[in-house]
Amino acid sequence: MAATAVTLASITDPIVELAVDVVGSLGLWGIFLLMVPESACIPIPSEATMLFAGFNVSEGRYSLAQAVAVGSVANLVGSWIAYAVGYFGRIELLEKHGRALHVKPSHLAWADRWFERYGSYAVFFSRMLPIIRTFISLPAGVARMPFWRFSVLTFLGCVPWILLLALIGQQVGSRWEDWKDSLHYVDYAVATIIFVGAVWLALRWWRNRSAIDVA
Repeated sequence: MAATAVTLASITDPIVELAVDVVGSLGLWGIFLLMVPESACIPIPSEATMLFAGFNVSEGRYSLAQAVAVGSVANLVGSWIAYAVGYFGRIELLEKHGRALHVKPSHLAWADRWFERYGSYAVFFSRMLPIIRTFISLPAGVARMPFWRFSVLTFLGCVPWILLLALIGQQVGSRWEDWKDSLHYVDYAVATIIFVGAVWLALRWWRNRSAIDVA
């Protein structure tokens, strides 16, 4: 158990130090610079950034409302980047070279229908889940979810998560890093769920693909 704790610390410590340095030096701009890539498929944990931002709120460096607003807007901007990559990457890669990747127009049509039916729930609720929140914008772009609906749901989904982290950081003060380490275990639990879900979806997709090929 002790070895595991040391391993986890060695992985997360540089990220925590980055958050402390950037947010500590740049304030609200630091929050923005870290939360944009966090929402653009670059897994910089929002736990580290927003918990330390909450600590700064407790120190009176800026208000809770300012920290949450900046973090939420930054997440929205990062989500636009990932959405654009998915949207235009679909055109350049999947539609033009999809057959080489065994991706047919019927498969893309299936993804479009799925996002049309369930995408709003996926985009909104995934913004409140570790790990998933970092990557959900990419498939939304691939499926061409309407941009303004995507933007509104993304912003509304970001606010509760960012507010919760900032509030915890504000309340625990100098103990914010201990909370970050505790919350990090949630990431691993969610990662396990994602892996199991991905396997299930892959098997289901393969069965659907086989049925389409036969048809």
